[in-house]
Amino acid sequence: MTWRMAVSALVFMALAGTALAQGDAIAERRAGLKRMGAHMDAIKPVADARGDVKALEPRVDDMIAWFRTLPQRFPPGSDRGDTKAQPAVWSDRAGFEAANARMLGQLEVLKTAAAAGDSAGFVTAFQATGPQFCGSCHRTFRAR
Repeated sequence: MTWRMAVSALVFMALAGTALAQGDAIAERRAGLKRMGAHMDAIKPVADARGDVKALEPRVDDMIAWFRTLPQRFPPGSDRGDTKAQPAVWSDRAGFEAANARMLGQLEVLKTAAAAGDSAGFVTAFQATGPQFCGSCHRTFRAR
């Protein structure tokens, strides 16, 4: 009887660990996406004022680094819990990864403009980033 209880306890701990790991993935991606939103919020007044976009390069670098990891932040099973991710993240994985690749391309455009101190180019790219790249992904892959 004791070995059955031990096996049952191990199975229970493994299942609980899986649920906890999924919850951690959700919490981590939510925190990261909030940080990405905070970067966008901080960039907007500089872009609106046609300010020093070169100073924004570290923010864009952080965004690029984070978005490179985005697809792996949606592991199987992390569709349950406190998440706004739509089922399409998992059922249309190719579409999700393509949307992320487009976002990375757009962030590279922002980085190039920031590195060059090109305010006009940066502003044009930034104005497209929210509605065309963030928005298109949110419309398909995020519940309101």
